[in-house]
Amino acid sequence: MLESTLIHCPYCGEAIEILIDGSAGDQQYIEDCQVCCRPIDIRVSIDEDGEPSVSVASENDG
Repeated sequence: MLESTLIHCPYCGEAIEILIDGSAGDQQYIEDCQVCCRPIDIRVSIDEDGEPSVSVASENDG
């Protein structure tokens, strides 16, 4: 099931809405910012209750 999540770009600071698939387990991927087009390192972890936790970093902070 896809969940809408609001993150902030680590480069330009803009709020960006992304979709998270909580049924896919822990994930790490790169997605370009919809505003400044720079690559964001997105990490998703799923807790014991099945709730996703999202952290973002610049590609170099990864």
